[in-house]
Amino acid sequence: MTDILKPQVDRRTLLRRAAAVGLMATPAVSMLGACVGGGKSDDNADKPKGTVSATNPLGIKEDEPLEIVIFKGGLGTKYATDIDIPSYNKLFPNSKVTFNETEEIATVVQPRFTSNNPPDMINNSGSKLMDQGALVQAGQVQDLTDLYAAPSVDIPGKTVRDTLIPGTVEQGTFNGKPYVLNYAFTVFGLWYSGKLFKDNGWTVPSTWADFTALLDKMKAKGITPYGYAGANAPYYQYTVILTSAAKIGGADILKNIDNLEDGAWTNDAVKQAAAAWAEVGAKYADKAFLGQKHTEVQLKQNQYKVGLYPSGSWLENEQAKDTPAGFDYQLMPLPSVTTSDKLPVTALYAAAGEQYFVASKGKNPRGGMEFLRHMLSKAGAVGFTQLTKTLTVVAGATDGMEISPGLTSGNKALGAAGADTFSFRFDTWYKKLDDEVRAATNELMYDGGTADKFCERVQKVADAIKKDSSIEKFKR
Repeated sequence: MTDILKPQVDRRTLLRRAAAVGLMATPAVSMLGACVGGGKSDDNADKPKGTVSATNPLGIKEDEPLEIVIFKGGLGTKYATDIDIPSYNKLFPNSKVTFNETEEIATVVQPRFTSNNPPDMINNSGSKLMDQGALVQAGQVQDLTDLYAAPSVDIPGKTVRDTLIPGTVEQGTFNGKPYVLNYAFTVFGLWYSGKLFKDNGWTVPSTWADFTALLDKMKAKGITPYGYAGANAPYYQYTVILTSAAKIGGADILKNIDNLEDGAWTNDAVKQAAAAWAEVGAKYADKAFLGQKHTEVQLKQNQYKVGLYPSGSWLENEQAKDTPAGFDYQLMPLPSVTTSDKLPVTALYAAAGEQYFVASKGKNPRGGMEFLRHMLSKAGAVGFTQLTKTLTVVAGATDGMEISPGLTSGNKALGAAGADTFSFRFDTWYKKLDDEVRAATNELMYDGGTADKFCERVQKVADAIKKDSSIEKFKR
């Protein structure tokens, strides 16, 4: 049985991968008690309340209610209402599932943590989402070890962990324990219209010289060659900058940034990447985009007014209602910045993203884990991809499926990348750092900033976080 509650919100917010965070809890320790309650996880989640069986491996109480909150963004929420809740209720028909969708997770859910009455499972995403690292530090997030050790719902002979793309569990691990399921597998790059390229005889560039030559051709046609939304999506552009940095200097550039290593942000590879993209912002972007939201800039691309747009593979689904027939979404990897980049042009930012977690102090945390088990079934993964045009972390679940041009293009790029994929995690670990990189990116791209200023500005905040003993540090 399902109750669907639809709170009213002021505006639509962007979909995040991998996922920036924002519980407004800084510095971490001094504010956590006021915002979400302190202390470690309760023991109740570790003790089955029902009978453990083949169909109930987590031992949930079969008639206990379950409450979930899903972010309403680029992925929509039909995968939860049409696929996962029915799957859960097929095994547990007497469990009343209360479903809540919102565009502003922190606004709706944060007060629930403050009053010690959180929902059982939360999709923590969007531009107004909660500080995942702070929640973990406060003991508000359930350890998912039992979930990953449980058998798959519909893949015989395998545990949930066995069914996942390598690195999935690690992506949501904080200091050795898995607390977050990053469910959507996101490929990130530059998106364009296949029709626009075909009509103009343009080809995908691999070198920086060819890239800027393409931008010049777009500009000559009266098209804004490149842009992103400064109002709520600078994350998209800083992912581009850091992708270029990783290609120039190797993937350890991002690992050092995550680990708050001294001088990680002032490394030459980061400076080179920032300088290259600052030039793109100065010559080929529209400064008016600084004050616009992601959907506004994305709509301009659908109208053939913007040539290249940086985003993750959720873009095609998010723009479905505004995409004209024949537009043909395609993904290109970022071109090589130098002739001596350590990683090939085919290398990609690709990782599990879109955070889902279980509240350790909710009324039914083991039910929350059981719901995630259904999301991680093959049927759940297939249904999600069909509805959202986005892959999940369930390995091979949709092999052979050709659902849309964008998804097919992203899969092709992922195959070409092979082992040359990478990601970062600092955005989910340190809210203050994520905020600063966003602001510094807008300055760099749209407000006359320089590479040196960008790197030094961000490095200063990274150093302050490193020295702040009240903020728990995470390593990879």
